[in-house]
Amino acid sequence: MSRDETGGGILAAQGIAALTESGAILPANPYAPDQIQPASLDLRLGARAYRVRTSFLPGSGRPVSACIEALSLHEIDLTDGAVLETGCVYIAELQESLALPADLSAGANPKSSTGRIDVFTRVITDYASAFDQIEAGYRGPLYAEISPRTFPVRVRRGSRLSQVRFRRGEPRLSLDALTTLHARDPLVDVTSPSLHGGVAVSVDLSGFGGLIGYRAKRYTGLIDVDRPGAHRTAEFWEKLPADGTRTLILDPGQFYILASKEAVRVPADFAAEMVPFDPLVGEFRVHYAGFFDPGFGLGEAGGAGARAVLEVRSRDVPFLLEDGQIVGRLVYERMLERPATLYGAGAGSNYQAQGLKLSKHFA
Repeated sequence: MSRDETGGGILAAQGIAALTESGAILPANPYAPDQIQPASLDLRLGARAYRVRTSFLPGSGRPVSACIEALSLHEIDLTDGAVLETGCVYIAELQESLALPADLSAGANPKSSTGRIDVFTRVITDYASAFDQIEAGYRGPLYAEISPRTFPVRVRRGSRLSQVRFRRGEPRLSLDALTTLHARDPLVDVTSPSLHGGVAVSVDLSGFGGLIGYRAKRYTGLIDVDRPGAHRTAEFWEKLPADGTRTLILDPGQFYILASKEAVRVPADFAAEMVPFDPLVGEFRVHYAGFFDPGFGLGEAGGAGARAVLEVRSRDVPFLLEDGQIVGRLVYERMLERPATLYGAGAGSNYQAQGLKLSKHFA
């Protein structure tokens, strides 16, 4: 499948490589071997970051550099690494800048491993009026706003916290198209899921080997974002045992790792994204990292799907979650072409065939 009748679609890895060769993506240094994913590009931190007084959007009249000059408390050299503290806001230069053609826009999201350690990050462009949205034809630098919420983190030049997808036209599937796709190639292991606004995803509180999830500990050591498997789970996480009630009261301000009841599949000609928090379903936010690449859930599990790991943070009041409660929706989009390599078939596919799983940083 190359593109639908409207011409809309997400660029695959080979399209991202072609954009780079044509000068539409301008990396300051050559890409790392696994930096281009099946339907996205990882973004690397540059050499400088700034501790700023507050989050901001530049708006139509200002570049990001002007906002940094007005709001910066101090500059941080990331060349040899630096610690970013919880509760602080940082703006980091990224190594990738853009010179997009007029028919190509982009959207960004935290990488899965970033969201699972509760590091809130968003991409900002010059003159932007929204986070993580890059207008068609944008030419200029990219920046990342970074705010660790639970754990202090060590980052450095080249660390990858965010990823970006490139879109042509309107690739999102309509309700009719989503219904047809699910009937032909089931997207979740549910016969008749709710599909309005995307495929419904619910929380599983029945238990995974005796656990329903993890709750982050407070006042921990730091996490080095570039050291997978180097951190002891028990130092950072409290296990939540399945107690038979199939419920969980979310404490305000606490961070949880849970998993979906549904096993999710993303066919090879499509990509998916978890839509933002919906205040109508409860006072909590679920899933900071929203990209699901083509091939997710199709690999080692024999095509049976993989659970969506849910990064959950309660808002201002305690909230009772119950087993099977809908907590988010997956929006599916068409690819312009099938990726040369699907998720799970190459480097960087850390969460294929996953169940309840912490980030790659933990042994």
